[in-house]
Amino acid sequence: MNKTILNAAVVVALSLPVGAVSANPAGIAELRQMILEMKQQHQQQIQALEARVQQAETRAAAAEQKARSTEGKIVAVEEQVQAKPRSGDNSFNPAISLVFQGGFSSYSQDPEDFHLEGMPLGGEAGLQDEGLALWETELTASANIDNLFYGQATIGLHTHEGEIEVDVEEAFVDTLSLPAGLGLRFGRFYSSVGYLNEKHTHAWDFADAPLAYQAFLGGQYRDDGLRASWVAPLDALFVEVGAETLRGDSYPGGGNSGDFGAVRNMFVNVGGDIGQNNSWQLGVSRVDVDVEERSAGGHAHDDDGESPTFNGDSDLTVVDAVWKTDLGNDKALIFQGEYFRRDEDGQVTFAEGAGEALFNYDGEQDGWYLQGVLQFNRQWRAGVRYDRLSADNDLTMVSNTTGEADDDIFEESGYQSSSHDPDRWAAMVDWSPSEFSRVRLQYARDDSRAEDTDDQIYLQYIMTLGAHGAHQY
Repeated sequence: MNKTILNAAVVVALSLPVGAVSANPAGIAELRQMILEMKQQHQQQIQALEARVQQAETRAAAAEQKARSTEGKIVAVEEQVQAKPRSGDNSFNPAISLVFQGGFSSYSQDPEDFHLEGMPLGGEAGLQDEGLALWETELTASANIDNLFYGQATIGLHTHEGEIEVDVEEAFVDTLSLPAGLGLRFGRFYSSVGYLNEKHTHAWDFADAPLAYQAFLGGQYRDDGLRASWVAPLDALFVEVGAETLRGDSYPGGGNSGDFGAVRNMFVNVGGDIGQNNSWQLGVSRVDVDVEERSAGGHAHDDDGESPTFNGDSDLTVVDAVWKTDLGNDKALIFQGEYFRRDEDGQVTFAEGAGEALFNYDGEQDGWYLQGVLQFNRQWRAGVRYDRLSADNDLTMVSNTTGEADDDIFEESGYQSSSHDPDRWAAMVDWSPSEFSRVRLQYARDDSRAEDTDDQIYLQYIMTLGAHGAHQY
C-alpha cells in the first residue's frame, strides 16, 4: 500500500508545472519531507518482509531435518522387525473354525414316509427332522503341514432321527509342490463328482440337497481314497483333469465292501471369463461302482428293520454347468444346473418275514435340477430351484419264499418304477449381515410322492466362529 502511495506522489510531482514548483519553496520542502517519510516506511516494510522470509526458511529447514530423522527411525524399526523371528506367524499352526447350522422345519406330509419312486434312498438322504433342531455342526482344523503338504480335518455332528451322530467328515492331505500343475489328495474327502458335491452344506444356496443328489449320491458322497489332478498351464482358459479311486464304503458304494478301488471317478472341468463381468464353468464326471451289499430303504423299512440290498454294477454320469454375472454395485446373478444319468445292473435281495425274495434289477434313471440366485446387495439374496427325476427299471423275480405276490415284493422294495416322475419347486430368500452369519427362509412344493404333495418350510441359520474362509454373499 505504501509503495502505491509513493508512486502516486511521484506521479503528482512529475505532473506539476515547473513554474509552480519554483514559485512555492515551502511546497517543495513539504513534498520532499513527504517523500522521505514514505521511503522510510517502505524500507521498514521491506525489512519486515525479509525477516518473515528468513523465519519461514528456518522453520522449513527444521521440519525437513525432523522428517529425515523420523524416516530414519522408521527404517531402523522395520529392519529390526524383519531381523527378529515372527512369533505370531501361524503358517504351521492350524486355523480352527466352528460352523453350526440348524433351524425349524415343517412338512404337510409325514417326513418319515419320504421316498423317490424307483430309487430307494441310501446314505444320508432324507428330510431334516421336523420342528426346531440342530442340523449340523462342523469343527475344522487346517494348515500347511510343511513346505510339501497341506492338511485339513473336519469333525461333523449330525442330527439323525432325533439322535446326535459324530463322525469324521473329512481328513485329507494335499501335496503343495508337485511340478507341472499336478496335485494329489489322499485320506477322506468329498468326491469331485458334479459341482455341488464338494461344497460343505453351509456353503449351499438352498437349505437342502437337490433331489438328484438325494437319489444318486445319498445326499452327498464322501469316501476314503486317493485323487490325482492336473491343471493345464493356460492363461485364458481353466482346464482341470482328474481321477479318483475310492474305498466304496459310502453310498453309492456298498456299505460292507471295504475294497479299495470299488469306486472310480474320472472328471474334467473347463471354465473361463467372457468380458469383465461374466464367467462360466462346465464339468463332466463318470463314476463306476462295484456294489456289494448296498442297503437302501424302499418306502420305509419294515417292522424288523430289514431293507433290500443290491449287488452289482452302478455307473453314474454327471454333467454340470455354472454361469455367473457381475451386475455391479454388489449385485450378481448365478445360474447353476446339473444332469445325472445312472445305469445299474445286478440283483436285489429282500427279506420279508421268515422268507426272502431275490430278483434281477436292470435300472435306468436320470435327474436334473436348475437354479438361479439373484444377489440384490451385499446382504440380501433370493433364489428359485426346480428338480426332476425319472426311472425306468426292469425287475425279474428269481426266487420268492416270502409267501407274497411278486408284484407286492417289487412295490415294497422301492425298486419298482412308475409313471410318476418326482419333481419339486423351491424358493428361498436369505440375509447375511456379515460373511460369518446367514439366515434363510425357504419354501418347497414337493411332488416326490405320487399320492400327496408335501409343502415344506425351512427357517435356517448358519453361524461361523473362528478362522473360516469368508462366505460369498
